Formats: sequence, C-alpha cells, structure tokens
Amino acid sequence: MAEKKGFKFEISLSVLDHLGRHLYRSFATVLGEAISNSWDADAKNVWIFIDREKNSFLIKDDGVGMSEADFQNKFLKVGYTKRKDGNFTSPGKRKFIGRKGIGKLALLSCAERVHLISKTIDSGYVGGIIDNSGLDKAITNDMAPQEYDLGEVNASIFDRFIKGHEKGTIIYFENIKDGIRNSLDFLRKIIALYFRFSLLDTTFNIFIDGEVISIKDLNDLAQKTEFVWNVNGLKDPYIEGMLTSLKESMKNLSMAINSRGFVASVSKPRDLKVIGTDERASVDLFVNGRIRERDILKHIPTARIAENYFYGQFHFDELDDEVERFTTSREGIIAEDPKYQKFLEELRSKILEINDDWDRWRIKHRKPGDSESERITQKERAAGDLFSATSGDYVFSEGAGNKERIEKWVDELRADALFNFESYADCFISENLVREYIRYKNISLESVRRKIDEFRRLERIHKEAGNLNIDIRKNDDDLNYLDMTQLSERVDDAGIVNTIVRDSKEYKPIRDAVAHTSLITDVAKTKLTTIFENIKGRIRIFLNTE
Repeated sequence: MAEKKGFKFEISLSVLDHLGRHLYRSFATVLGEAISNSWDADAKNVWIFIDREKNSFLIKDDGVGMSEADFQNKFLKVGYTKRKDGNFTSPGKRKFIGRKGIGKLALLSCAERVHLISKTIDSGYVGGIIDNSGLDKAITNDMAPQEYDLGEVNASIFDRFIKGHEKGTIIYFENIKDGIRNSLDFLRKIIALYFRFSLLDTTFNIFIDGEVISIKDLNDLAQKTEFVWNVNGLKDPYIEGMLTSLKESMKNLSMAINSRGFVASVSKPRDLKVIGTDERASVDLFVNGRIRERDILKHIPTARIAENYFYGQFHFDELDDEVERFTTSREGIIAEDPKYQKFLEELRSKILEINDDWDRWRIKHRKPGDSESERITQKERAAGDLFSATSGDYVFSEGAGNKERIEKWVDELRADALFNFESYADCFISENLVREYIRYKNISLESVRRKIDEFRRLERIHKEAGNLNIDIRKNDDDLNYLDMTQLSERVDDAGIVNTIVRDSKEYKPIRDAVAHTSLITDVAKTKLTTIFENIKGRIRIFLNTE
C-alpha cells in the first residue's frame, strides 16, 4: 500500500474571476454591495464621498469594524459566511443581507486600487491595498491566494476621514474602471429605490457628500404617480408620506402568501425613467430589505398594457432560509424554486385584478385605458376614448379658478356621452349603408321628390342666413336629404323582405334627440338600444340580398 501523505486542496486566484470578480453590472450595484456590508456590520451611518475629478469615491461606516483576525479570516476569506451555525441575524438583531461571502469580490475589483482600513472599538486600524493590476498578473501566473500579498495602506489618504471615527470600516476606491458616469441625483434616487432598509429603519442612514438620502429623493416619481395598491398592509414612508397627488385613494389588497408590497402606476410609461437614463423603475422583489429580483412582472406576463405603467416593491423575507434560492450574481432568484413560483402565481392573480382597476380608473379620469381588456366592449372603449380626448379641450389646467366646477360638469356628462357617441356611430353607419343599398338597387325616389325639394330649399335659406358659400354635403345627391324613416320606406316600396319601416318610425324621435345632442332618459336609452338591434338585424339581411 502506498505511503500515506497529507494531501490538501490548493485554489488558484483565477477562481476569484469565476466566482464573481466581474459579476456586477454597474457602479450603482457595487455601491449597493458596500452599503449591504455596512448594514450587516450593524452600522448606523454610511457616508459616501464622490470625487469626479479623481474618478474615485470613498465609503465610510460606523459599524462594528474588524480586528486583524477578522480582516484576515473573515473579510479576506472568499466564501466566508456570517451565517455560520444557522445564525441569520447580526449582534444588533438585523437580518443579514450577505449570504455567500463572494459579493466582496465585485466590491474589491471595481477600481484599479482599493484601499481599506477598519477598526473595532478595542483595536487600532488594520487593512491593506488590493492592487487589481497586480492581482491580474497573479491570476495570469496561476498563483495561490497565499502567494499574493496586499499592499500597505497610505494613511494620508484617510486623514480627514478618521477624525472621530471610533469604529467601523473605510474603503477608498481609486480610479474607477468604468468611470463615475452617474450623477449624484441619479445615485440618490437609485439608493432610495433599491435599498429600502435605509428608509424603513430609522437607525440606519446613508449620506452622499454629507446629505442624507430620504424619501424626498423620490419626489419626482411620487408626483407622477396616479394610483397605488397596497398588498397585505405594507408600512412604508414612501407610500404613506410622499404619494399626496393620487387620483384615487390607495386600494388595499390581500395575498394569502406572507409577503407585503405595493404597486403604483404613473401617468405615462416614460415617467418610470430615472433622470433620462436607461434605468427604469419597475416592480421589484426584496428579501430582508435588499433587492433580489428586478422587474418581477417579466416572470408573470399578462400581456396587458397597464404593466408598462407600473412600479413597486414586494418584500418576501421568507425566501431567505436554509434553502439556497439566490443566483450567484445575487441579482436574481432561481426560477424553478417552488416557494418563489408559488409567490409569482399568487402575485399574477393580484396583477390581473390591479389591471382591471387601472383600466377603470384611467377611463374615469379621461385617459386611455387598456385596449386589450375585455372588461367592456370595444365600442364602449372607443366611445370612452373619444370622450376623453374631446372633453380634455374643456378642462382647465391646474390653478384655474373654476377648474373643479368644469371638471364636475364634464364628468357628469360621461355616461350620457358614451351612449350618445355609440348611438350616433350606429346611426351614421346604418343610414349610409341603406343609402348605398338604394343606389345599388336603383330604387326610385319619385314618391318623396317634394320632401327632398323642401329640404333643399330650407338648406339654401339656412346657408344664406349663415353667409355660407361652401358645399356642405360631400355627396349632393337626393338620398342625402332623407333620414332613416324615409330611406326605409323606399326599401319597403321596392318590396324588400324584412322591412325596417316600423322600427325606423319608433327609432326616429329618439334618434333626433341624440342627433341634437340632448341627454335622454334611461327608458329612452333602453328603447333605442332594443329598436336599433332590430334595425341592424334587418339591414344585415337585406344587404345580403341580391
């Protein structure tokens, strides 16, 4: 038997690249990794300082900090997890955001050099420099981790940041690889949107260049928000304190699954863009306050227009348990996970309900709804869109003294307008189809010649009174001076089966009221609808008669 030897694993530094050194897609997500580490370290404050001229930034926190042993055996140990022995919370009772212990790889590789110092309440500063150009060479030369030494810290870099710093960690990122292309305003909004624990927990504050991030950084988005749905009673300062210009009261919904959240909709899809960039607010999933899946509606598409207007958040902390559900990138959840699928299935049913509310409320407020919804007929929807577009010419802008009164009058006209618009459309199409049929059949109009001449005479009188010298009717033939009753009589005189004369005589007085823009009674609406269904049926029959 071979002599026993003390074999052991050796890992190349190239593993760092595969695990996550180039994992994160933007400066904002790297920034988020640092914020998450500060949260897990029980920091009360995180300060971010941006230096565009030097293409660098610095992050400082007042968390527990690291001793020499912590720095070597925890921070520099790739894959070290804070959740050892089933511990899911920090000493300060915060739920840990970090899980795999590899997020630091992206954090430490986003700049040419990363300078880090840290101290506990009982120890002095420890730290080092990660020179990524040197690390690249070490990876190329297939070095083992223990063969790569960190550089010594240049203390002068931190001079103005260590005063009064009793404990915590400070990281200086020198020469950001992709540059700091985002504005401070953009970064403030992104942090406010995606790191909700900074707003939900009053013991944790994030500062950029000395100014604290708050829900006020989301004011632009709040002002463009029209409707909100709260699911399972989410308590959130944004929906409770910022959404003051809603067009409808916030609606409360419930889900059986133990998650909380909200969905909000903006006036126009472009309102979801964050300061004109490609970044777009969406409906996102959070676990323990950290975003875990962007735009979760893409996993439950309903093919409804309303979803182009939605943003929001769902918090489902139960996804963070003993089961590994998160992808290596930490920016997604494994799609096949049963608990996640159950959540998506229930969320989809809520989104369908929200879609119907959105459609109804948009139409109520004279805006286009969901043209693909079958909640109302396409004819009703078209009439509603026409009413919304037309009535908008009469509604005054904000600040006008009588805006509220005019809007009330317009809103009161809506139901009647929709009926009248539909009725006029039916009248216009049906009467012109009957005219075409009479022309096609070459049916004589001699029996109504005197009526036609009288209508022409009255038209000349009215034109002279109005000083009009233009043609009014596109086609000036005799048929265009006859209404449905007279037209149907011509069809009846020709001996066409299924005559419509009787129905058209009942139809005429109500039709005239509609044509004269009168508001008609509910009884008259019912009568008109019934009569016209008969008329349309008869017209369809004789139009198909050779």
